[in-house]
Amino acid sequence: VLELNQIIIPTYGTVPDQQNLHTPEWADFDDKPDSLFFSDGHRRIDFVLVYEDESKKMTHKRSDRKKQKRKRQVYESNLINNGLHLEATRSVLDEKLVFVKVHAPWEVLCTYAEVMHIKLPLQPNDLKTRDSAFNWFSRLFRVDENIIKPEQEFFTAPFQKELLSNFYIQDKDTFFNPATRSRIVHFILSRVEYATKNNVKKFGINKLLDTGIYKAAFPLHDSSFRHMSTDPNCPSERYLLYREWAHPKNIFKLQPLDFIRKYYGEKIGIYFAWLGFYTNMLIVAAVVGVGCFLYGCLTRDSCTWSQEVCDPYIGGNIIMCPQCDKACTYWNLTITCESSKKLCVFDSFGTLVFAVFMGIWVTLFLEFWKRRQAELEYEWDTVEYLEQEEQLRPEYEARCTHVVKNEITQQEEHVPYTACGKCIRMTFCTSAVFFWILLIIASVIGIIVYRLSVFLVFSATLSQHISGTEAIRKYLTPQTATSVTASLISFIVIMVLNIIYEKVAILITDFELPRTQTDYENSLTTKMFLFQFVNYYSSCFYIAFFKGKFVGHPGNPVYWLGKYRNEECDPGGCLLELTTQLAIIVGGKAIWNNIQEVLLPWVKNLIGRYCAAARSEKVIPRWEQDYHLQPIGKLGLFYEYLEMVIQFGFVTLFVASFPLAPLLALINNMLEIRLDAWKLTTQFRRMVPQKAQDIGAWQPILQGIAILAVVTN
Repeated sequence: VLELNQIIIPTYGTVPDQQNLHTPEWADFDDKPDSLFFSDGHRRIDFVLVYEDESKKMTHKRSDRKKQKRKRQVYESNLINNGLHLEATRSVLDEKLVFVKVHAPWEVLCTYAEVMHIKLPLQPNDLKTRDSAFNWFSRLFRVDENIIKPEQEFFTAPFQKELLSNFYIQDKDTFFNPATRSRIVHFILSRVEYATKNNVKKFGINKLLDTGIYKAAFPLHDSSFRHMSTDPNCPSERYLLYREWAHPKNIFKLQPLDFIRKYYGEKIGIYFAWLGFYTNMLIVAAVVGVGCFLYGCLTRDSCTWSQEVCDPYIGGNIIMCPQCDKACTYWNLTITCESSKKLCVFDSFGTLVFAVFMGIWVTLFLEFWKRRQAELEYEWDTVEYLEQEEQLRPEYEARCTHVVKNEITQQEEHVPYTACGKCIRMTFCTSAVFFWILLIIASVIGIIVYRLSVFLVFSATLSQHISGTEAIRKYLTPQTATSVTASLISFIVIMVLNIIYEKVAILITDFELPRTQTDYENSLTTKMFLFQFVNYYSSCFYIAFFKGKFVGHPGNPVYWLGKYRNEECDPGGCLLELTTQLAIIVGGKAIWNNIQEVLLPWVKNLIGRYCAAARSEKVIPRWEQDYHLQPIGKLGLFYEYLEMVIQFGFVTLFVASFPLAPLLALINNMLEIRLDAWKLTTQFRRMVPQKAQDIGAWQPILQGIAILAVVTN
């Protein structure tokens, strides 16, 4: 890592002489709301830092405010020492807020592009590409090339200052695109120091944000999403993305993936590429699933099982044993006539064909996605990314106090902990994960006990209270009432445990101290998915494979905990109950996620805009407009992936009980793509563009689900 001269506070009690500190230039807003430049009109704004003027704060003690101001001043001084240009402007709407605009000049960009091994253009790619046979068909669904022009392709190489003349530099201002500039500035912001305490260095914008010294740090959107920028130097890419990608009218269009990658970076680009590919593959599964469902509907009346159950001379003459002790009575098999007809819709010969088909589909989906991912790696030039470009996490670097010898290179390396320390950390983290998984299993057992105890109550009361209403009695059986209420309670428990475990998983992963950001995300992904897998699927596995299998026989039933008689399925099996459980969890999850992901940011932004409009009718600069948008969060697209992978599990693992699941997933995903796009372009601040080679730890997770899906089906 490049060593740079920096000023740091020796202790919290002493400060370098104020004359030694460099301070940002101050400038008034020039009434150009779409400008992306400093007040001189030449230096581009690459990042924006926002803080509340300490002299106007009333919430903290005076000594605390003074300490915060010292740290911020030293941090900004060190940024200037590192070559960045800073310009401060007071807020138009709130005089307490100050916006510090950051610009990286040419020399700084070149230095850090070499440190970060960023690949940059050498010369235009003159290789001819062969069009696909399906090109004419896909052109019908593509974005108009006159509106979003195809990106020019280049041969690239990791940047080196001494070989500057070899690179394709037509204009120094555009050689580094805005996404690359933001990445470089964020790299610097994450590593600059602002204090030392007890010989421990304090550094990085993330810690300053966590302690409230800065309120926000973000790169700027290049225009409003509602209209083109008035600045002739601005390409208005955000407006084009909203109009041609995020707008609901584009629901049947293909996504402009190269343009998304250019504006938001490879990490977001690969997510939308994967989601689009998954959605397209669902079309085939949905068609076969609907065919299977229609076959079940057409053959339900000729189904041998339902005919015999509903026949008054066959099912009507079969008396069944009580399903519980004392409160339950003997019952007639014809009571289950309606549920038997429903069962024939989902449990037919078509279901067998569909289960086999889905085993093949899930394998093809993963293999075709690997092929598509390899194409994107080549097209987006990320094939060698992990080996060359990925930097250590600042939090990891700060803890590298132990020196060890690398057994392969025989070089001395700095590491944050010894082999014994690493072993202790791993043991603690693994134990914590297993503890939480066991907690979920305990909650599932609690719901099973609820089912057993409540079934007794429903069996004793339902038959008495609704005996006069035959129409209701046919549908509201003790089994149905128990199943629906247990599914609802299960859903509530799932959501509550999700909220708690999310924070626990982040704490465990922070303690683990992964080396790179990719390692961090992969570690967190594995923990969160293990938890979510058990949380979402355990009750479904219980119903599908365990319920009704260990009930004993008449005269010798099996008891739980010595007093609860084990649950039985309907005479036709538990398939219908599994369908009910899936419908409640999948439907409830979709509604909950949309409220959380779309409605809440929209309402918050609406309230913010309303308050701003009530306070002033002034012209608001681009950086202040973006500040009032919602932050994307530290985990970025993690929850989007998690939501889709959980859905993938429901679509593949238990699809035999619900053939319409792929159709519902297809409809949901077509909306999800546009909702996620709308969210990113209109409701959230611009993310720091990041590189990514693939979908990371989600790939082996999907492969694991695929193998399990073949077994379960």
